[in-house]
Amino acid sequence: MKAEQGELDGVVLFRPTPHHDSRGLFTRTFDAAVAAEAGLAPETFIQDSQSRSRRGTVRGLHGRSGKGEAKLVRCARGAVHDVLVDIRPHSPTFGRSMAVRLDDEDFVTLYVPAGLLHGFQALTEPADTCYRIDRRHDPAEDLAVRYDDPDLRIAWPLPVTEVSRRDQEAGSWADLLRRLGG
Repeated sequence: MKAEQGELDGVVLFRPTPHHDSRGLFTRTFDAAVAAEAGLAPETFIQDSQSRSRRGTVRGLHGRSGKGEAKLVRCARGAVHDVLVDIRPHSPTFGRSMAVRLDDEDFVTLYVPAGLLHGFQALTEPADTCYRIDRRHDPAEDLAVRYDDPDLRIAWPLPVTEVSRRDQEAGSWADLLRRLGG
């Protein structure tokens, strides 16, 4: 497993080496030593969660206020188009976004530092996405920006088939900037 820097400040992609044979495959999906070498504190990740989404579904764009929330994200089944937006006002990549494909073939794990919005679109039927999170959820700290905000211009690869009511009612990028004091 190797770690490499992402396009946004502090984002890391962990690329394992799946081993294939006649039985199928085996891969390491997390290695605390590799995470520590990349500057993470692996012992701080306290919660694992998983979502299952239908093809075309978009989840996000979500973030947390306060201390934020760091997470490790991977796709255990199928594939997703994963999107991050930097909302850290003092970051050199503030306001920029990046996208990466996460799937059950390459098993890349994406490290999302605190202070980023996160969302994804399921590319397969179904897509299982796993999250390892470093803080307990506090609904009072939830942030959300509409997945189709015209200022962000996120290019979702498929027609959007489903979005939660919460995500449909999310505020705009401009609303979030006002909330953050920018």
